[in-house]
Amino acid sequence: MNLSGVLEIVRLTDVGLQRDHNEDAVASDDTMGFVVLADGMGGYKAGEVASEMAVLSITAELMESLASQHAGKVDSVLGKQAEAQLIVDAVKSANEVIYSVSQSQPQCAGMGTTLVVGVFTNNKLLVGHVGDSRMYRLRDQVLSQITEDHSLLQEQIKSGLITPEQAKHSANRNLVTRALGIDPEVELELNEHDVEVGDIYLVCSDGLSDLVDDEVIESALNKLMPDINVAAQALVQLANENGGKDNISVILIKVKESFEYSKTWRDNFFSWLK
Repeated sequence: MNLSGVLEIVRLTDVGLQRDHNEDAVASDDTMGFVVLADGMGGYKAGEVASEMAVLSITAELMESLASQHAGKVDSVLGKQAEAQLIVDAVKSANEVIYSVSQSQPQCAGMGTTLVVGVFTNNKLLVGHVGDSRMYRLRDQVLSQITEDHSLLQEQIKSGLITPEQAKHSANRNLVTRALGIDPEVELELNEHDVEVGDIYLVCSDGLSDLVDDEVIESALNKLMPDINVAAQALVQLANENGGKDNISVILIKVKESFEYSKTWRDNFFSWLK
């Protein structure tokens, strides 16, 4: 399914004000309908290696696998659009590559990365994520976080140990409970969401979400729509105005048209034969 003209995608990454190099990596393809964001961690520049490896590996695998995938099929095991398995396979491969390098190269020992990967297909959005990089949806001017952080803070909030307000001021903000490339196998959280025309999706690293409150992000997006280029630049600027303590990465996706898959007579014929 060619989504060129259906989705408008803008991606932007910034080193921030206090780091000397950027450990975030981003990629997108509006024809294939996918986005990828990774925020690396590890020793000197090892996080940069991990995030770039993740994005390059996943992008290459998705480009190849999505090109041969017919939209509209459902994976009976996962209970989601069939592209879900392509995400699972791509993330598994990326994890193996990063882990292998971290084990064989002393300067890369212990490196890893957070990850958000989104694939749009058949009026659905498949979102896989690991760690505390996030995806949000702006619908009818209301911003909602559609991923849940894999972090110590989130576990403390869920268990009632701290409130979301207390979490904003916690010293444990950057402690993730899952990351890509740290272990031989990775636990990917994968969800499917219905998509509506007019939706705006935001993927970001914690360089934005840690420094800019959701309410401010919502206000900025509503104020600056429909120009997502200006909106992306404004979000990065807001994070830098609030200290720019980390690298800041933003991907904005605007859904311009419906992309529901319509079966052709050939699809119906072969379906009947099965």
